[in-house]
Amino acid sequence: MSDQTPASETVRGYGSGDVSTVISVEDVVRQAQAISDERPSVEALDALVEGEPFVSIQSLRAGYGKMEILHDFDLRVGKGQSLCLIGPNGAGKSTVLHSIFGFTNIFSGSITVGGVDVTHLSAQQKLKEAGIAYILQDKSVFPGMTVEENLLMGGFLKDTVDEAKEATEKVFAKYDRLAQRRNKPAGVLSGGERRLLEISRALVMDPEVLLVDEPSIGLEPRFIDMVFEILDDLQRVDGKTIVMVEQNAKKGLEFADIGYVLVSGETALAGKGDDLLQNPEVGRLFLGG
Repeated sequence: MSDQTPASETVRGYGSGDVSTVISVEDVVRQAQAISDERPSVEALDALVEGEPFVSIQSLRAGYGKMEILHDFDLRVGKGQSLCLIGPNGAGKSTVLHSIFGFTNIFSGSITVGGVDVTHLSAQQKLKEAGIAYILQDKSVFPGMTVEENLLMGGFLKDTVDEAKEATEKVFAKYDRLAQRRNKPAGVLSGGERRLLEISRALVMDPEVLLVDEPSIGLEPRFIDMVFEILDDLQRVDGKTIVMVEQNAKKGLEFADIGYVLVSGETALAGKGDDLLQNPEVGRLFLGG
């Protein structure tokens, strides 16, 4: 086997497509840092927002234990807008979602939703009082429980069982696909149906903000399109504000109004989703071309 890579082979990043030569994570980080001469200013982030910021993160330093992952991190997204975080593994993307929902240690900075400081609220308080729901990565359904029982679990913070049942019926009215399977074990659902159930379980509490972690992970291509259509409906029709982490950078940026490229716990680049799709350096490193 030759030690030289044929000229026809190309180096690709984190996007879709054949990978003939893999860039190391360290190279992606180094090259991604070079995309922008300096971090985008708060004013630049504000300019991407339609109207007033609804979810705001100000100069956040956060992490796990004593380890700081996010460094003076800022974020802005308007009510009813969507924002997608992309970047190499270990960049801190999921840590942003974890911090908003209360799963990290906050060393300094603040998080506000609708003008209310939610920085130090518990995860339960953020769900019930601040209207923030976190949709986990794959395999968070209870396979031995029915679809209906899984949805009722999403209403565990409702004041009464009747309120949880009423909210569950609203979900069934919205998604006939689940209603037809309400008495079936969740374990027999297809991959796309399980993801729909995970999203729907979060809707039982009628949140205003959806934190969505890797919605396409583990799904066949035909189900990926279905899931993004569901999220688009929740944003455009129901007015949900969505902050998403998505390793399929092309799909995420196609969906989102705003995109951030995270590198080493900081935002290296921010722009409209469509604009980042057209950025040749973003394309080379993250879109497979």
